[in-house]
Amino acid sequence: MFTKIYDGIKNFIKNNYKELIFFLVLLIVLTFRLPYYIYIGGGTIDLEKRIELESNEKGSYNLAYVKQINATIPTYLLSLVIDKWDTEKVSSYKISDSETAKDIDKREKLYLEEANSNAIINAYTLAGKKVDIKSNEYKVIYVDPESDTNIKIGDTLVSVNGVSVSNNQEYHEYLETLEVGDNLDVKVLRNEKEVNCYAKLKEINDEKVIGLYLVNVYDFEVEPEIELKFKWNESGPSGGFMLSLAIYDRLIPEDLTKGRKIVGTGTIDSEGNVGEIGGVKYKLMGAVKNKADIFFVPKDNYQEAVDTKKKYKYDIEVISVDTLQDAITYLKEND
Repeated sequence: MFTKIYDGIKNFIKNNYKELIFFLVLLIVLTFRLPYYIYIGGGTIDLEKRIELESNEKGSYNLAYVKQINATIPTYLLSLVIDKWDTEKVSSYKISDSETAKDIDKREKLYLEEANSNAIINAYTLAGKKVDIKSNEYKVIYVDPESDTNIKIGDTLVSVNGVSVSNNQEYHEYLETLEVGDNLDVKVLRNEKEVNCYAKLKEINDEKVIGLYLVNVYDFEVEPEIELKFKWNESGPSGGFMLSLAIYDRLIPEDLTKGRKIVGTGTIDSEGNVGEIGGVKYKLMGAVKNKADIFFVPKDNYQEAVDTKKKYKYDIEVISVDTLQDAITYLKEND
């Protein structure tokens, strides 16, 4: 039986080898990944699906995101002729050549954690609701390849030379008291265990540094309680502003949406400032495709959004915001 099967396969290959080679080459051409990402437009996510908190809104708040695909030979060639498709090297996603995909994923997840905590704290504070900050974790999101340390991305900074540090101010103020070239004893939390690390103090642009970039993630209690439900593959900081706006509207009696579909993008810091993001034109494309009435955009990205609106003659209100309060004021004063 097996001999017959073997002979059958052998004869089939012998009689059709040219066609098989052709299809194999075609398969490689169609699926071989090039070192590029291709931006093909944007989309929106209704925050009703991400926030568990009672709402009386007749409209909706939506996150804007960029759609991208891995480049193959056919899609790369298409990007050269399709006006709305753009390419970017995969290497541009790395801060340094030593970074791995795992490092990048960790950093983006930490950015999301920071954005979510900032969004909740800002919304509850502006709405006059209870916010009780219990603690703050000062987490490493990037380690400069030129640094002399064994600290890793994802570590939580606990102390330097026995001195507690839990935020940017404490961290930089203490480093300024030390001498360049000092060897430092750094204690971190790694996988919920305390680990003793080392670092050498350097000076860059007249600032004393170890070579770490860090973010603050808060542990807090709020009333009323809230739960966020982001998917495992969602990360990054660019949804923080819209998340905060959506939470704020749920905490006040007034419905700021007034039946409108509101889309936007931008980071948010602990003071409620809205920060610049990338991929604005693709996010605007997604907002228009999903029939949004308003597109909120950070002040630093406003011109790009307006230029895109004019180029494609989009019918949508593009509103520049510098702070969370700017967006709230606009929605209250405009129908």
